[in-house]
Amino acid sequence: MQVTSAFADVSFGAFAMTPEAFQSSFDRIRSQMAEVVVGQEDLVFSLVASVLAGGHVLIEGVPGLGKTLVARAFARVSGASFKRIQFTPDLMPSDVTGSSILDRQRNAFEFVPGPIFCQLLLADEINRAPAKTQSALLEAMQDHQVTVDGTSYPLPAPFVVVATQNPVESQGTYPLPEAQLDRFLMKVTVADPPRDVEAQIVRNHATGFDPTNLGALAAVTSPAELLAMRALAQAVKIDDAVIDYIVDLTRRTRDDRAFELGASPRASIAMMKAAQVVAASEGRDFVTPDDVKPIAKPVLRHRVMLHPDAELQGVTADERIDDILKAAPVPRAAA
Repeated sequence: MQVTSAFADVSFGAFAMTPEAFQSSFDRIRSQMAEVVVGQEDLVFSLVASVLAGGHVLIEGVPGLGKTLVARAFARVSGASFKRIQFTPDLMPSDVTGSSILDRQRNAFEFVPGPIFCQLLLADEINRAPAKTQSALLEAMQDHQVTVDGTSYPLPAPFVVVATQNPVESQGTYPLPEAQLDRFLMKVTVADPPRDVEAQIVRNHATGFDPTNLGALAAVTSPAELLAMRALAQAVKIDDAVIDYIVDLTRRTRDDRAFELGASPRASIAMMKAAQVVAASEGRDFVTPDDVKPIAKPVLRHRVMLHPDAELQGVTADERIDDILKAAPVPRAAA
């Protein structure tokens, strides 16, 4: 595998972004978020990486693990406009996208934008709403626009959906359809924190921490800088051997007997974009196979469907993806 290690710095608006500047900004965002999001380093990394890869992120976990907090914290440190939609069984698509209302003075219909018109949308407990409401996000997530009554309205840039959901076994939840899941670049599962981390969280609250008030967090970047970082990540070089490795991982999910449904080519594209961000976060301008491995499970786990027999045997998607990572030949750098 042969890589090249030099490319022109990326300019976007007022920002001239370099790999070193990317790494510095990336670390600054994570460090500032860690002031309030304790013990969730993987979650913070995956959220920031998804945003900079131009994608959306789905966060799954039981209530009380900081899923909403991490989205609000990122909105604060990034300076992005932020809206939150609490998904409920009676939520209608127009409650998300907006609707046309008759202006009696002008005797004409006027479009009133919904909460989706923001740069960071928190779709809280997305799997508590029925499929027709969930599908209201599809066009927005894919094309960054909303169409109402035949007219398309562009969404602000960057536009990112951070969706949270409870495990599908929870009462009153609706499983997200495959087409909806595939629109998320990553799915991050949040587990209970270790004992020492949980103790630190309780101490923080004992000393006055209020998760509803994030005024102490500083905006350490801006939407314009995030767009510049995206542009640089897209310019990170990726060798054909690494692309073949990514495609091999994705195709192995389709051949694995434990999966009834494997990942689509969109998963390969998502893995490539996420790996470019991982490389840039380490100050490099080229991707290695080691940049692919840590993001393989977040990119693939929601795009595969276990075979019923595998589920009965207690097999999990993460376990099978781990097996695929171990079995897939890893390309080596040329001497």
